[in-house]
Amino acid sequence: MRTARLTGPTPVPPGPSGAADPVVLVAHGSRDPRAAEATRALARAVSAVRPGAPVLASWLDHTEPGPATVLRDLAAAGHPRAVLVPLLLTAAYHRRVDVPAAVAAAREAGPPIAVRVTDVLGPADGEVDAGLLAGLRRRLTEAEPGRFDALVLAAAGTRDARARGSVGRVAAALAARLGVPTRVSYASAAPPEVAAAVARLRDRGARRVAVSAYFLAPGLFHDAVAASARGAGAVAVSAPLTDAPELADLVLRRVDALGRVAGLTPRS
Repeated sequence: MRTARLTGPTPVPPGPSGAADPVVLVAHGSRDPRAAEATRALARAVSAVRPGAPVLASWLDHTEPGPATVLRDLAAAGHPRAVLVPLLLTAAYHRRVDVPAAVAAAREAGPPIAVRVTDVLGPADGEVDAGLLAGLRRRLTEAEPGRFDALVLAAAGTRDARARGSVGRVAAALAARLGVPTRVSYASAAPPEVAAAVARLRDRGARRVAVSAYFLAPGLFHDAVAASARGAGAVAVSAPLTDAPELADLVLRRVDALGRVAGLTPRS
C-alpha cells in the first residue's frame, strides 16, 4: 500500500506545439523528507542544464505525486509525449514492476500520452557509465578521506542477484579507476553490511578504508551506513549523489539515448 506524505501538486506546464517532451523523474521515495528534497534538487539541476524541457519529480512511495499522477496531468495539459527516467541504481523490482505499472495506470485514465522509459542510472547492458563513476569520485573527494588504501562501495541492498551483480560491476570499475581493492556492502537484504566489509579489508592489511555511498539521496539507510562505517574505523564516508552535475548529465544522456533510438534530435 502506498503511504504518502502529501507535498502538494506538481506544477505542470502547458504543452505548446514544438516544445521539448517533458522529463519525469521517478524516485523510490522515503519517509525521510531529505530524500524528496534531493529528488527535487536533481530535477532543478537537470532543468538548468536543459531549460527547454520541463523536468518534473515523482515518487513510487511515501511522497506525492506519483508518476501516474504526473503523467496524467501532463496529458491533460496537452503534452502528447513524455520521457520517464527511473532514478534507480539497479534494474530490480521497482524498475521491472512498479515503473511499468505506473505507466499503465497513466494510460488507463485521462487523455492519451505516449511514454518512453529510459534505462536506470546504474549499469545498463552491463556497462558502467563514466559519469556515474565521476559522480561517485566527486562525492568521495568531498568527504576528504586523504590517502586511502581500500574502499567499500555501500549500496542500499536487494535480493535480486542480477541487481547485486550490477553493484559489483560498479565496485570493480571504481577499483580499476582508483587503484585500490574495493568491496561491496549492503544496508539491507544481503550481506555483508558495511562494518563487516570495512573490517575484512582491515584484516587483510588495509590501514585506511574509505566508504563510497552508492545512494541517490540521504535517508535512514545512508545515516546507518555512515555510523556503522565510522564505528568500524572507516576514515571517511561520502555523501549521496543527490544533484551532482555528473548525475544530471547522466539523466539527460539516458533521455537522449531514447531520442536517438526514436530518431529524434535532443534540444539543448
